[in-house]
Amino acid sequence: MIRDEIASLPSDLPLLIAGPTASGKSALAVAIAETSGGVIVNADASQVYDCWRVITARPSPEEESRAAHKLYGHLPYDASYSTGHWLREVEPLLSGQRPIIVGGTGLYFSALTQGLADIPATPPDVRTRADGMDMTALLRDIDSDTLARIDVDNRARVQRAWEVQTATNRGLSYWQDNTAPPLLKSGEYAGIVMDSPKEWLSPRIARRFDHMLRGGALEEARAMQARYDPALPSCRAIGVAESMALLKGDIDHDTAVERATVATRQYAKRQRTWFRSKMADWRWIASAELTGL
Repeated sequence: MIRDEIASLPSDLPLLIAGPTASGKSALAVAIAETSGGVIVNADASQVYDCWRVITARPSPEEESRAAHKLYGHLPYDASYSTGHWLREVEPLLSGQRPIIVGGTGLYFSALTQGLADIPATPPDVRTRADGMDMTALLRDIDSDTLARIDVDNRARVQRAWEVQTATNRGLSYWQDNTAPPLLKSGEYAGIVMDSPKEWLSPRIARRFDHMLRGGALEEARAMQARYDPALPSCRAIGVAESMALLKGDIDHDTAVERATVATRQYAKRQRTWFRSKMADWRWIASAELTGL
């Protein structure tokens, strides 16, 4: 039973909860915080921005009232933010009240438990060039070692690798191989992965964006229309482009739902692949067991 799982978790170590989108990880984090204490810390790259609560499925006000939450919606839409920024914000939260770090950005967890390379900042002109390139051109210029390590279907990851190689004349793999020790070493944390098979997760994803559109996503998009810039990381969250297109009348409701659902399923597949590869030795908990939390 899931209550027994929660009770068996160590209370003296930071707890890391990873899982694909719509897998129930936020509900589990709140249940653990209520049962045994802790502050819930965001590990999702899209949920750091203040402009999207509904579209990025940030914890609701009701959930936030049940437990302390950190690093959610604390940045403006145009803020520059990287894995390095996240690590620097997380570090002071590792002491004091037990952190329950929860999210779907696998790179954040890997950086926290395996270390992050100290890569020089990307010059603005290099980023501007990358913003104007298509995926084929970006991939063509990245070294083979780096290509073997990154998600080649993820635009943000591919562009980052291209920017690093162009700016430093060294591949991202080189910098990764010269990485400082992690903030949390093996044995210094407890790790959980939400086990969310496709056949269980897909129906939830199919319902989710329709509920978002009817529950405030369009209002969020309308408030951002004048500032919307698809080149900004905040505006690349799944559902943003679809909501904007719906507001403009370029697509109808059903098409917006279909497009966002397909994109979310593809993203969840990449997340599951990452977790199986990087977190095979973590404790895996079936999402289906969370009913009733």
